[in-house]
Amino acid sequence: MPPVQEPAERHTLSMLVDNEPGVLARIVGLFSGRGYNIDSLTVSEVSHASHLSRITVVTTGAPPIIEQIKSQLDRLVPVHKVVDLTVVGKAVERELALIKVRGKGEIRQEALLIAESFRARTVDTTLESFVFEITGKPEKIDQFVSLLEPLGLVEVSRTGVAAIGRGPDGM
Repeated sequence: MPPVQEPAERHTLSMLVDNEPGVLARIVGLFSGRGYNIDSLTVSEVSHASHLSRITVVTTGAPPIIEQIKSQLDRLVPVHKVVDLTVVGKAVERELALIKVRGKGEIRQEALLIAESFRARTVDTTLESFVFEITGKPEKIDQFVSLLEPLGLVEVSRTGVAAIGRGPDGM
């Protein structure tokens, strides 16, 4: 009888790491070397005095694979702490996207109405195109992009997920 495969789950992992050259390469190398996919990756310094950066990775895998990823990340020397925001509880997740749409006439009007309903801002406009800025959950951005595709979507640039746990406690 073949082994039963557990369904893949989406997890948001947040980690505090030393802000030094090569740390991101080691973390990404851990994922790629073991065949794990990274759906989203954001990195930024969060404490200049302590030389710490926060890396947020969104990945998908069966629960044992996610546990293995967290365990392996925890063992890396420049990693100070790994938190699975999906397990800890509800986290606030946001992403920023810039979306360029080409169009004239009725298509322009329809694109503007869709943008307004999603609370997207127009950050650049010409006679033939718009660039919209939208912030929200990744699913909201996906939906916005899918509605703009038939109207003349030119390109999309996304930042990746930034996430933080709810409540008074920090990482």
